Formats: sequence, C-alpha cells, structure tokens
Amino acid sequence: MEDGLSLQSDRAPLGTGGHRNPTGYMENSVSYSAIEDVQLLSWENAPKYCLQLTIPGGTVLLQAANSYLRDQWFHSLQWKKKIYKYKKVLSNPSRWEVVLKEIRTLVDMALTSPLQDDSINQAPLEIVSKLLSENTNLTTQEHENIIVAIAPLLENNHPPPDLCEFFCKHCRERPRSMVVIEVFTPVVQRILKHNMDFGKCPRLRLFTQEYILALNELNAGMEVVKKFIQSMHGPTGHCPHPRVLPNLVAVCLAAIYSCYEEFINSRDNSPSLKEIRNGCQQPCDRKPTLPLRLLHPSPDLVSQEATLSEARLKSVVVASSEIHVEVEPASTAKPALTASAGDDNEPNLIDCLMVSPACSTMSIELGPQADRTLGCYVEILKLLSDYDDWRPSLASLLQPIPFPKEALAHEKFTKELKYVIQRFAEDPRQEVHSCLLSVRAGKDGWFQLYSPGGVACDDDGELFASMVHILMGSCYKTKKFLLSLAENKLGPCMLLALRGNQTMVEILCLMLEYNIIDNNDTQLQIISTLESTGVGKRMYEQLCDRQRELKELQRKGGPTRLTLPSKSTDADLARLLSSGSFGNLENLSLAFTNVTSACAEHLIKLPSLKQLNLWSTQFGDAGLRLLSEHLTMLQVLNLCETPVTDAGLLALSSMKSLCSLNMNSTKLSADTYEDLKAKLPNLKEVDVRYTEAW
Repeated sequence: MEDGLSLQSDRAPLGTGGHRNPTGYMENSVSYSAIEDVQLLSWENAPKYCLQLTIPGGTVLLQAANSYLRDQWFHSLQWKKKIYKYKKVLSNPSRWEVVLKEIRTLVDMALTSPLQDDSINQAPLEIVSKLLSENTNLTTQEHENIIVAIAPLLENNHPPPDLCEFFCKHCRERPRSMVVIEVFTPVVQRILKHNMDFGKCPRLRLFTQEYILALNELNAGMEVVKKFIQSMHGPTGHCPHPRVLPNLVAVCLAAIYSCYEEFINSRDNSPSLKEIRNGCQQPCDRKPTLPLRLLHPSPDLVSQEATLSEARLKSVVVASSEIHVEVEPASTAKPALTASAGDDNEPNLIDCLMVSPACSTMSIELGPQADRTLGCYVEILKLLSDYDDWRPSLASLLQPIPFPKEALAHEKFTKELKYVIQRFAEDPRQEVHSCLLSVRAGKDGWFQLYSPGGVACDDDGELFASMVHILMGSCYKTKKFLLSLAENKLGPCMLLALRGNQTMVEILCLMLEYNIIDNNDTQLQIISTLESTGVGKRMYEQLCDRQRELKELQRKGGPTRLTLPSKSTDADLARLLSSGSFGNLENLSLAFTNVTSACAEHLIKLPSLKQLNLWSTQFGDAGLRLLSEHLTMLQVLNLCETPVTDAGLLALSSMKSLCSLNMNSTKLSADTYEDLKAKLPNLKEVDVRYTEAW
C-alpha cells in the first residue's frame, strides 16, 4: 500500500508477558509516517524471520517466510520511512544550506540502498523536482548546487518530466554554465543511447534539444556539437548503440519543425490545399488570407506580373516574433497549372509548393533564434550523413520527407539540406540511394524535389544528373524508370545532354533503344541533341551499331539450345551472342557460370527465348527487373542458388507465361511466394526448398 501497511503474519507473534496477541490481518493499516522504528529481532529464542515495528501505543511483529524476504521488508520499510521524512522536510524549506545538505543525504541513501528497484532512484528525483517547481525564486547558484547534488542519481536514471523542464530552462538561461558540460552531458548521452520512444516522454527530447542548442552557444559553437556527435558514434566505424541515430534524428526533426511552428499555425488563415489546387477562394468571414506555398514562380506568372501597375505589386509583410513572410499578390494564374474545380483530391507536395494562384513569390525569413536553431540542426543532419554506417538508416528515416511544407518552401533550408541528399546520391549502396525515390507511388521523393523544376532545385541539374547516374547504375535501368523520366523530365535530360553530361546522353540513347519515345518529332529532336556533342555523337553511333547487331542477332536461324561452359563471364556471353544469328534460340543455360546481372542487357535481345537456366550464378535483383520487362514470353526460369531477394523476385509477377520457376536456396520469403502464386496463373512447377517459404 502507498500510504500504510497492512500485512498478515504466518505465525502468531509473541507479545510481552507470554500472552498471545491478536494475529492475522490488522484491523487498521499503519501509516508509514507513524512508524517510529524498525528492528530485526535478534534476542535468544526470538521467533524466526521477524521484524519489530514500533508505533504509537505499542509494537507489531511481522514474520516472513525466510530471511531473504524479511531483509527485503526491513530495507523497504526503512527506505519508505526515510522518504516520508525527506518529503516532509523538503516540503517546507527555510534555510537552503540545510535543504542542500538534506538533498545530498537523500541521494546517498538512494545510492547505498540494497534494494533493486527503479523507484529507489526515481523517488528522490521526483521530490527534488517538486521542490524546484514550488520554489521559483532560487538563485542561479542554488539551482546549480541542487543539480550537482542530484547528478549521481542521473547517471543511471532518466530525469522525470518536471525536472526536464527545469533542465531546459537552465540550458536556455545559462548555456555557458559548466553544469551543462559536466552534469548534463552524461545524462543526454544516456537518453540518446537508451531511450526507446520520445513519444512517451517528449520532455526528454526537448531537454536533449535544448542541451545541443546550449552547446552551440559556446565559443567553439558547432565544433563542440560535432565532437559531441563523434562521442555518441564512437571511435570505430560502426556505432555500438542502435538507438543513437533514430533518437538524434527525432530531435533534429522536432527542432526544425519548431523553427516554422508559428508559420505552420498560420495555416488557418491561408488558402486550403484544395483552394490552391482549384484556383478559387470561397468568400467567408475568416481573416485575410496568407498564401504560403509558392517558392519558385512560373515564368508565365512572372510575365503577367510585369504588366501590372506598380500599386498592385505593393508587398504585404506579415511579421511574428520568429517569422517574417513577404507576399506579392498576382491577379491570375496560368490556367494550365490548376486542376478542374470538381477535383476533390488533395494536391501532392510539389503542386502545393509550385502552384498557388493567390501569390507569385514568397520568401520566408526566420527570426534570429529560429535561424540559429535551424542552422544547428541542419548541420547535425549533415554530420550524421557523413558516417557510412549511419547513412542507410538516415536515408530510410528521411525518405518519407518528414519536414513541414513551410521548410521545403524555405530556400535556405533546402539549400543546406542539399548536402545530405548529395551524400545519398553518392553512396553506391542500393539501400541508401534508393531512398531518393518516393516511399510509395503517388508521393513525392527527394528525387522529385531536387530535380529541375522541383522546389528545391537551385542548380542547373548537377544533383539531378548525379541522382539519375547512381539510380541507373543500380537497379533502376528499367523501362518504368525511363518512362517516368520521359514523361516528366525529358526537357532537363535533353538540356544536360546538350551540355555534354554523359549520364543524360546514355539516358537518351536508352530511350531510343527501348522505344520509350513514340513521337517521331521528339525522337528526331533527341537524335539532334545527341549529335550536337562529341560524347553524344559517339554514343549514338554505338547505338546504331547495336541496333544493326540486334537485327542480325534476331534474324531467324542459329541453334535452338545453347549451353555456356562453366566459368564463362558476361564478356564471354556478349562475345558469343555477337558472333551470329540467334533468332531461334529457345533454351539457354548459363548454369555454374560467372555471369551477373550485367548480362541481362544481352538476354533481353533474344526474341524467342523460353527457357533460361541461371543456376549457381551471380545473377541478382537488377537483372530480374530487366528480364521481367522484356522477356514476357519466358516459360521456364531457374534461379537456384542465386543471390536474388524479394526485391527482384516480386518483379517476376509480370511474367504471366511462366509455368516453371526454381527458387531453391534463394532469399525468398513466404509472403513473396504467396504473392507470386496469386499473380502467375500458369505457374505449375515451383521449387522453394531451403527458403523461408519451404
């Protein structure tokens, strides 16, 4: 019980004078504060395993089942009795030097207690927390003395919420205090290493956030923050604490959000997303609207503004304590940029940021404090992206674009964050650079935001070209990816190709080779673009040579079955297929060779191929994606002992002609297997031995 003790002894306790006293449950509970003394019975012939409690009006004997339980009772009662004493003493402080002495004694008691329970250390922290919240007139020195006194308890315990508030206030008001470095540093390190969910304890996150800002206020500024991040990662190439990165990212996201919080709160006075999309404002009694979305104006909107009178171009400035927004109204928007009035769908992120009929330009200016906070935490994201072992998880955490629209409309923010996106684009690991794409269909990703025409693009397409290069070199040299580029980014691709960018020249050649472009005029324009540069002309000539070889390769004739010798490579296969006609080839075995996904570019040129054996090769997911788009008539496929995973196997669902599929000893999962069975109606023979689906 919290306020009193009510127990039943197993044996009848002995009273004084040899008389048997009442036993069993006590009629009334005994308050912990009423216990005057607790002793272990030690006299001769005393009952076994008994405690003697001295209370007003007599004593009570408690008998336990064994010595361990008796000792637990003894230490628990001692601790509870002392806690009540300290609560009473510290609830009415008179002399603070006495209070400080009592706090130190309380901390020593908690540290030396043999009891193993979280409440042993948490109770003193809660008492001190209440003391501080009820006495707001303490001097700074008294604050620091109390923090130093309770520091030993914080080494292995999170501070309670009210104490976090007090620590936050101290970080804001005294960022250069030695207490921040000497006492708060190990506390924050423990929080970052062991906290599992800031959602359950948001004040721990706020305290961590304020602590990092306090470090940034020191003379060395970001150098101190950088050393702190290094200490959290550790000296090796791999951080031993898996919770550090997600906790740091959570703190960064919350801090960045707070920089735009007042601006976000003004959304109630701004056009809704549907109004922005529909290009109309419904008359109502709400406050004057503040258009929030447009960062880079359309050239058509700019040209319209140039014809307006000077009076109509007068700026309207809306200011708050943290944010200043400058808005210039425009008369009308380009009709092609707005959806029909009957469209009930919410616009996507790009539309919200790019299209706003209510305004033509918008600049976001943060106040000094918000600007420092933003600079600090964006710099931390940059530091995190520099660690190779953290980059995959960081890319995954940032893939859904967890920032408010106001941040993405802020040129300074997107310009600083560009470094992080560039690091993702330079990483050869697919798990990293694949996070540049949207997390699911219909949503925008970093690839869209930082490509030409995107709200975050501030260059001539260099980052866009870098992203396309790494994606094409990985698992995205597919018709689907090329088709999306042709539909949405053909202009930027042609412009960069015209400037000699080799990646974009390769893109245009692949569009021609895979017949992505149907329009003859567009094809001729692409050819003209390729022939305008040396690298483009050379690659286009190579394309023409490949097309002639392809016609020869696909010419009817040649063998119907072909088996490559073991240890053959991609180059050997390419050399063989270039030696004659293989238009009749139906069965190709590459089993036990050294071919990889790179050979898929040659396999997709075999028009009659129906059976393909890749047993014990290094053929992977990238190759499967390419095969699934081109060899739709394939009937038999052997992937036994290949490094394919669910990511590539799922692409096979488009190969409706498959009737035999061997996935023995692959990384096939049960869910993917069930999905393939549902989507491949002609599948009759399947081998999934030594997989999760077996």
